[in-house]
Amino acid sequence: MMGKRIIRLVASAILCFVGGGSAWAQSAAEGKKLYATYCSSCHGDTGKGDGPAAMSLPAKPADHSAGKTMNQLSDKFLVDIISKGGPAVGKSAFMPGWGGQLQEKQVRDIVAYVRSIANPPFKEPGK
Repeated sequence: MMGKRIIRLVASAILCFVGGGSAWAQSAAEGKKLYATYCSSCHGDTGKGDGPAAMSLPAKPADHSAGKTMNQLSDKFLVDIISKGGPAVGKSAFMPGWGGQLQEKQVRDIVAYVRSIANPPFKEPGK
């Protein structure tokens, strides 16, 4: 009896994380909320690098709406800079790492939001 319960539990976990996909899916809507909390003070509400704290920084924060630049950056680069901070990817030490405050899915949600505000829009490689 106990063995069947464990098998069901494992099967449910597999369906949730692999089969359904929704447990790890990126959500630009959730990313927008997180962006407002963690990013907009420097990067601005629309991602142009013009947030209220931007003027006091020695380096202008990245313009996330600049698709020509942002679309060249990999998701891995964006995840790394958000979670580990600027120095981890050779950028400004004024870009903090949020990995201690955010879960991996939340970081990926922010990446999805950043991708959604790029102009021209981001196109996944191979699509």
